[in-house]
Order: sequence, then C-alpha cells, then structure tokens
Amino acid sequence: MTRTIALVADRVGWEEQQLIRTAPEFGLRIDWVNDESLCLGDPDGGSLHGYRAVLLRSRSYTRGGLVATLAEASGLPVLNSARAINVCENKAVLRALLQAAGIPVPDFRLVLSRKDFGRALEELGVPVVLKPIFGGMGKRVTLIRDTDTADSVYDYVEDLGHAFEQACLVEPYLAGGTSVRCFVVGREVVAAAEFGSAGTDWRSNAALGNRSSAIGYDPEVVKIVDAVVAELGTGIYGIDLFRTDDGFVVNEVNHAPAFRGVASATGADIPLTIGAYLQELLV
Repeated sequence: MTRTIALVADRVGWEEQQLIRTAPEFGLRIDWVNDESLCLGDPDGGSLHGYRAVLLRSRSYTRGGLVATLAEASGLPVLNSARAINVCENKAVLRALLQAAGIPVPDFRLVLSRKDFGRALEELGVPVVLKPIFGGMGKRVTLIRDTDTADSVYDYVEDLGHAFEQACLVEPYLAGGTSVRCFVVGREVVAAAEFGSAGTDWRSNAALGNRSSAIGYDPEVVKIVDAVVAELGTGIYGIDLFRTDDGFVVNEVNHAPAFRGVASATGADIPLTIGAYLQELLV
C-alpha cells in the first residue's frame, strides 16, 4: 500500500522534484501541497487529512513554523518539528540555545538600535558582519570593514519598515571566507562540503553558487552535529559551520535546506537517503 506524504512548500524546485521522483522506490508517494492553500485549523487536519506525514520545505520560516504547529496539533508527524523550525528561524534564539548547551558559536551581539550597534562595534572591533535575525541565503548580510562606513550601513537598517527586519546580529568577521555545510538526515551527517567565496563576493553560501569541495569524516564535525541534533531533535537539517583557529563553530541551522550544491560536491544521493528515512519513520 502506497503511503502518501504532503510536501508543503511555496514552490517545487530541483530538490523537491528529486524527492517526488525518488519516493516510489520506498513505497511512498509525495504530493506537493502549496503552503498558501492549506487554511489549517480543523482539528482533523483539514486539507492535510489523509496524509501520513508532512515534509516541510517552505522557504518562509514564518509559514513553515505555523504549518508545522497546526499539522502537529492534528496528530500528523512533521519534518521538521515546529519547535525546531521556530528555533532555526531566529538566529538569536538559536545561538542562545546552542550556547547554553555548550555548543560553540561565533561571538555576537544583538542589535536592536543604533546605540546597540555602536556598542557592538566598540566591543567587537572591525571588521564585523551585520546580519538580520530573520532570513537566509546570504541576503542582507553585510561586511563592515571600517568604522567610517558603519553608520552609513546602519542607515539602511533603520529605513526598513518593520521591527523584525531591523533586528540584527553583529559578529566578528572570521577571515578565510569558507564554511562547511553538513547535511543531516535523522542524526547522521550524510554529506559535508566546504563552500568558499568566489569572485568579488566575500560570502561563502551555497545559494550564491560559490565554489565547493567535499570533506571527509571529521570527528569534531560529527561531535558538534550530534550536539546540535540533541538540542533540536532528529530531522533534516543543513548545519553550517565556520572554521576558526580554535575549532569549528555553528553559524546557522537551516530547517528546509537546499542540497543541490552539497550533493554535487560530494556525490551523495540525498533524495535516496531522505526517502529511506521517511520510510523508516512511517513503519
């Protein structure tokens, strides 16, 4: 009997196509369900009634967290959990949770005003990175190399219309321009690749199409990933690490990670691994 899973997303990209294509190999069917068409609230699941599980791939953390909360309330298994999504969507909350668990993260300051910004610059010095609390794919992440331009950069933050858009982190710039993306399914690192900045763009982000290369088994990476998963719960994550002189630190955790870049760099069959994990989940 084919078990049907709702893949909730705002669009069907390359990753979603691969997941849908691979599902029949595991006796599954994956249907795309537009996250704008659910109208959830019915305690019996409403438009998700009849599905065995929900796989959330919404790029919007807000939509993903809301859908996950209501789908769980109707009794459906959800990947990833509402709690995990809500933690991942807020960089300050994520950093605080990981810090409290003894998991290394970059030094940072929460900036909610120009006064905060000035104090952060005094405490951390330049160069620093200014990044929004809410957001991903490297958007609105700014490298501030000197104090002369800092106030001009912050002018743009003040011009944003909503308080949640203005909320930022400031952290030291970790020179070197490389980050490690660990793709996690369940508890396991199924692929890991190092992404380096390319051309004139200093950001190392897979979504920006920067250069990448596979990395082998590293016990330090595995230890950190295990600790992150212990805090968030098992699921499907993209965990981004920075290399430092003192070891790896956790930069971000993505709740609906793209995997084309890391799959291309490592040769890992990530859709197959996710399919097997979903099959096991539904036994």
